[in-house]
Amino acid sequence: MKSFQGERVPSLAVAPGGAAGDRGLAVVDRAAGKVLSAKRWAQLLEASARLDDDDGAIITLPDGSEHAADDPGVHAALSAWLDHDVHLDAPPTHTVFPMEMHTGMSDEETPLFDWPGPPGTWLDLADAHWLTTASLAAAAELHPHGVWDVRRFRPTALIDGPTPGWAEDAWTTIALGDVHSEVLLPTPRCSMPSRAQPGLERDLTIGTTISDRHGNNLGVYASIVRAGTLHIGDEVHAR
Repeated sequence: MKSFQGERVPSLAVAPGGAAGDRGLAVVDRAAGKVLSAKRWAQLLEASARLDDDDGAIITLPDGSEHAADDPGVHAALSAWLDHDVHLDAPPTHTVFPMEMHTGMSDEETPLFDWPGPPGTWLDLADAHWLTTASLAAAAELHPHGVWDVRRFRPTALIDGPTPGWAEDAWTTIALGDVHSEVLLPTPRCSMPSRAQPGLERDLTIGTTISDRHGNNLGVYASIVRAGTLHIGDEVHAR
């Protein structure tokens, strides 16, 4: 579910077009022709979603109520929660619904602009987002009072490695188990890492630290060139 809380899983199928089950649905303002994102709608991070035994999506709202994604009443429940007329939709196939972002990316005081994202998906830009524990540690040294929890940054996979510093900045290809990928660009950070979510307080300095001290980038975006399934503990080979 786009912009809802992330989830740690023991294995994950990844292919061109993204990870299985990742952002297959999103909250959409059909009248405005826009998809809602926590970049603009911070409260989305207060909700969560999971797949049931039949791979149907179950949404849990902040009040604890659960709603099946295919329940006709889910749209009214989401609209009441957000106080905004919205619909739960799969990605459109013949058009693009942009999301609103701040022109200053991590600066929430700057004006908004529309980011269209790739057609046919609710992804922001790329198939995968890789992040290393080394980069998280390097960022934490710059703002040691912050909580640099991986949940703030929402990578497809968190890579544990011994290399200190901003390890992935120099990588061009990354193989995780049998999944092979090519790096497209560093991951530009938006307002989301500074947002509050269950267990994490709002911290604007998270965003300004990345912006001021590391070019507003943390992690890398990549395209998948060989599909496969990621598992916790897979070996990683980067070049």
